[in-house]
Amino acid sequence: MDCRLYCGACCIAPSITSFIPGMPNGKPAGVRCVQLNDENLCDLFGKAQRPQVCHQFKACPNVCGTTPEQAIKIITELESMTL
Repeated sequence: MDCRLYCGACCIAPSITSFIPGMPNGKPAGVRCVQLNDENLCDLFGKAQRPQVCHQFKACPNVCGTTPEQAIKIITELESMTL
């Protein structure tokens, strides 16, 4: 599965504990990454500054569902299971 353009769920729902430019301590779950632009596209995509965890994320139907709303719900549920 290719990443769904303009979704942004993986940049909002999960916590990211590593450094992100503009968010030196990472970001908590449910908080929009500062690198996510108004079109829900990552401004760091393809750049060396993009966190490794973001590079490693691979879209798949089990995580992303069929809509951005489903992706937010599923990733939020997965995040809550890691607490």
